[in-house]
Amino acid sequence: MFNYRTLAVIKRELREKLMSKSFIIMTILLPVFMFGIIGIQTLLISYEGDNGSQIEIVTQSDEMINSVKEYISAEEFVKSGSYKITYNVTNDIEEYVNSKKPLLVEEKLDGVIFIPNSALKDKKVRYFAKTPNNRSIPDKISTPINKFLIDQYFGTRNLSRDELDFARLGVDFAGFKVSEKEEFEEQGYGNLILAYVFMFLLYISLLMMGSMTMQSVQEEKNSKIVEVILSSVNSKELLAGKILGSSITGALQMMVWLLPVLTIISTTWFVLPPEFTFDITYGHLIYFLINFFFGLVIFLGLFATVGSVFETAQEAQSGMWPVMMLIMIPFFIALSMMRNPNNQIAEIASFLPFSTLMVMPGKFVLTDVPVWQLFASMAVNVLTILIIFPLAGKIFRVGILRSGKKPSLADIIKWLKYKY
Repeated sequence: MFNYRTLAVIKRELREKLMSKSFIIMTILLPVFMFGIIGIQTLLISYEGDNGSQIEIVTQSDEMINSVKEYISAEEFVKSGSYKITYNVTNDIEEYVNSKKPLLVEEKLDGVIFIPNSALKDKKVRYFAKTPNNRSIPDKISTPINKFLIDQYFGTRNLSRDELDFARLGVDFAGFKVSEKEEFEEQGYGNLILAYVFMFLLYISLLMMGSMTMQSVQEEKNSKIVEVILSSVNSKELLAGKILGSSITGALQMMVWLLPVLTIISTTWFVLPPEFTFDITYGHLIYFLINFFFGLVIFLGLFATVGSVFETAQEAQSGMWPVMMLIMIPFFIALSMMRNPNNQIAEIASFLPFSTLMVMPGKFVLTDVPVWQLFASMAVNVLTILIIFPLAGKIFRVGILRSGKKPSLADIIKWLKYKY
């Protein structure tokens, strides 16, 4: 299979792809696009759009309302004027809310927060609004209200201000990694962020390179160029050359994207904050690239097969979805490791065909993985290639020269019976 004719096809693929404007642009712009998406997502999540909110705080006594006002008025969102808050007292909250119903329905009043006397014992506060699912208001108001309730509850127990401040504090967990090393290492968020970046790059790259390969096969098929190429090489050599050429291109592109990580771990030019430092080695990067290359060979073979079967991108959608699901489902499983890298689904998926390509690199970054598991993962990838390639080759051989009506599933199964 691998001979001088296959090598010629590989050189052709490298020349077409490495020198193309789209490859250069995507190599430069994809990291910018990725971090831009993350930045926009963070901005949208952090943006609450609640400036100018009109809120009424209601209690059952003047003494309570005055104390609550003192705590809420000290908050920055009140001092800055982004929230306008009024205070009232009532013993019948339903009647009071009914009197405010026109303002609430017309959204001239964003909400009424009722703090009954019983809240001093059970901390149950009622929130009336046209859109009670808008959690930005309760989330902001709850902090000063909670301070007030804690101070009221413990105020009669003769606690000092320091003791009250301690009662308000949450538990701050600092994670320390226990390994064969003599010293314990405090872990920040660096490896978590890096695992997400690795999985995102795998996901985007496999889909992008797969789509490009499928489109290339369809263009050569429709323009009849493939008939000229097949006069010099056989279909097996053509498929192998296209897959290996595109896989080398994708691996080189990934190496460019990983240069910032390589720079950080190999030099002292960049010093990250302690909470964002990551604990990876050259071995992590080498394994990631080898694993990515295997992934490209597997999925580019599948995408090339889909491209040979169908003549247009619209027809290919039905064939693409099963292949895309083989990328998307492992990606979602890999994301579940962000909370627990040792969950059972991820443990099983890290040794299954297709899913190990996405899951094992993330697991490798988040936790210590025995060496035998890494070799087992690579063995699964190699076996997947050995099984997939002959089947894909048979379909490719028939599909690349076939034209006319869209083939059915039964037709594709028949093609697998042909001798390669």
